[in-house]
Amino acid sequence: RGTVLVSDRNLAKVRGRQVALHRRQVGVVHQDHRLLLERSVFDNVALPLLIAGMPSHEIGKRVRSMLDKVGLAARERAKPSELSTGEQQRVGIARAMVGQPLILLADEPTGNLDPTLAAEIMQLFDALQAQGTAVLIASHDLGLVKRLRKRVLVLDHGKLMDDISPEDLAA
Repeated sequence: RGTVLVSDRNLAKVRGRQVALHRRQVGVVHQDHRLLLERSVFDNVALPLLIAGMPSHEIGKRVRSMLDKVGLAARERAKPSELSTGEQQRVGIARAMVGQPLILLADEPTGNLDPTLAAEIMQLFDALQAQGTAVLIASHDLGLVKRLRKRVLVLDHGKLMDDISPEDLAA
């Protein structure tokens, strides 16, 4: 139970066309990537910007910048089937972040990445949070979660079991 407010607006009261507009403010990193297999890496990352109606010259700049941040600048023309699982995950992360969403939801975003790359991706999420994006990450990687030193909510079958402050994680 509760209320979800985004930019002081109760999402339970959003109706009709406004729902789609609010969804544009949410970036989602899926555990299974959800990439468009017939499209290039560039096109997959550009998708939220195209939907938002951004001019193509701005899309190009943003997409290339984001691909560079996730280490895939050289793979922009590749199809998802030509990428490793970790690279596919980074494409999904870039797509979720490229629109500078108000909220980023990430389901096991580092599950298919090596520890070094996982740490780099978490730094990207941290930078996004510093820019004002609310970042929610679902993860089973307790070590990674502890290193973030952010508030941790422990859920079990949808029930809140614990609420751990960043200070408590440092101990």
